[in-house]
Amino acid sequence: MKRNLFAILALVLAFTAGSVVKPGIEVLRESGFKQLQGKRVGLVTNPSGIDNNLKSTVDILNEASGVKLVALFGPEHGVRGNAHAGDAVGDEIDAKTGVKMYSLFGKTHKPTPEMLRDIDVLVYDIQDIGCRSYTFYATMGVCMEACAENNKEFMVLDRPNPLGGNKVEGNLVEDGYFSFVSKYAIPYLYGLTPGELARFLNGEHKIKGKAKLTVIPMEGWRRDMKFRDTGMPWVAPSPQIPAPENAFFYPVSGILGELYIFNTGIGYTLPFECFAASWIDADALCERMNALHLPGMLFRSINFKPFFALSVAVDKSLQEVHGVQTYITDPDKANLVLTQFYFLQVIHEMYPDKQLFEQNTKRYAMFDKVCGTKEIRERFTRRYKVEDIVDYFNKDAQAFKNQSSQYYIYHEGSDLGFVDLH
Repeated sequence: MKRNLFAILALVLAFTAGSVVKPGIEVLRESGFKQLQGKRVGLVTNPSGIDNNLKSTVDILNEASGVKLVALFGPEHGVRGNAHAGDAVGDEIDAKTGVKMYSLFGKTHKPTPEMLRDIDVLVYDIQDIGCRSYTFYATMGVCMEACAENNKEFMVLDRPNPLGGNKVEGNLVEDGYFSFVSKYAIPYLYGLTPGELARFLNGEHKIKGKAKLTVIPMEGWRRDMKFRDTGMPWVAPSPQIPAPENAFFYPVSGILGELYIFNTGIGYTLPFECFAASWIDADALCERMNALHLPGMLFRSINFKPFFALSVAVDKSLQEVHGVQTYITDPDKANLVLTQFYFLQVIHEMYPDKQLFEQNTKRYAMFDKVCGTKEIRERFTRRYKVEDIVDYFNKDAQAFKNQSSQYYIYHEGSDLGFVDLH
């Protein structure tokens, strides 16, 4: 009990001692909102758009002197976070501010000329997780395109990449596989903050047109920082990312989850942390996974009964499942994305008659879209060996790192590199 009290006290002191990193909204506020003075502002945000005292960017801009907040734009889950994953979000009025809210998830992903008519600058402030299949960066990109097409300014209030600024994994999206979960030709893990990614998309002509882009940088962030290093509070950007650690687990199992065969901890208390099914021998699987000696990864056997299912296609009866819980012991050494393919390799060895991919062929299209290619699935399913996809999976990572590094705002030893962020 005494040890627990000391731990709680340490957490409280760490939080109240002040954050190490200031997000873009705080830097903007400290400047007196000078870049927004006299302008009509539209804001793209969700509950993760906050300052370090948990005040919403919606309320900060609505109260800012000389700034007129005239429209709010909500991505997947909505401005106030009250929509379920994948649900269409309707246009409404924000109850607290009275400002019109437009949905950018549903029939309309991209702001229309009518939506942008009465604004001068569209501001983006959302905590992302640095992964290509997580749709907020796609919302940012199409908003940039809309601003370019309608001669509006676009501003990013920057936030950390919770994985740090050095984690790049995966191949680029290929022609025929672009979608809202693979919107631009970037790796699955791209190692950029939202502001840096916006600069890359704009500078490398990945969006239609060229946006009048301004990035308000953070203060105090370095590329080697994971989110826990920042001292910033975490607000879940979506329901299944309740803690910053879940941003690391999302790429560990997110692609596999598209097959609708295994439980990845969704519906339980460990979202994206598990590989489980009703027919798996948990102890045998655990032993085999640990025998691989994957760098930066460990596994323990787990048995649990989900509380809910995101889809009846995943688990109609919510029966007990068995498998492994994943532990990331060194995120810098771990290849997060390939972990799920090692799991599939081991499961195929244990249960060769299961026909893993053939159980739900209707999911092929989404699996390939998330991978950004059909090559990963086709090469892997010939023998169910990770060695057959490693070279293809890794082929673009270093070249992308070299290309994107010219758009870095932050470096290892200092919190701010570039001064001119227009």
